[in-house]
Amino acid sequence: MEEVTSPVNGKITVHKSLAWGTYLSVGNLTQSGGVVRDIWKSTLTKLKKENSDVKDCLILGIGGGSNAQLVRKFWQYSRITGIDFDQVIVDLGKKYLGLDDINVKLIVSDAYEFVENEAKFDHKYDLILIDLYVGSEYPFVFESDEFIKHIKSLLHEQGRVIFNRLYSDEKRSSASKFGQKLEKTFSKVEYFYPQANLMLICSY
Repeated sequence: MEEVTSPVNGKITVHKSLAWGTYLSVGNLTQSGGVVRDIWKSTLTKLKKENSDVKDCLILGIGGGSNAQLVRKFWQYSRITGIDFDQVIVDLGKKYLGLDDINVKLIVSDAYEFVENEAKFDHKYDLILIDLYVGSEYPFVFESDEFIKHIKSLLHEQGRVIFNRLYSDEKRSSASKFGQKLEKTFSKVEYFYPQANLMLICSY
């Protein structure tokens, strides 16, 4: 449908198929829509069944907005703040995936800088979704102790934070090690495996 070049993600392609609908890819990896939507749907359905109440949701790496649409579906009246470093992919989400239609406060910013600044205030979130890949790479700064501590400081005591990690063969070791690192900060880390991903569901 369309192919654009982003200074952050490089080549981004918009696809439309009968099986997956409209989705965005960087390289050979789906970034929004398609299988990514299904991964988040499985995970958030699980959370919804646990009767989790979400009044304030923060999404780091909102991309084209697949996870934001699901949050809006499951928690109709939640306040959603979406952060992404790539204006191009946000614009594609507005154009093709309905990101403009779901009442999200969108901020184009570096996620680390946003979280570091937000941690200085007393704003808490019931749900934080973290999907911060650049292509197939997960930047090291988002695995740092400082970032993890900032994330915990933004979470309500009854809230949940979910880290999305790729879990294909070559990614399994780093994803599992990251889970072990999270266990040092959060009292509970649940390992959930939709598709070829590992979703690390953390609570206070």
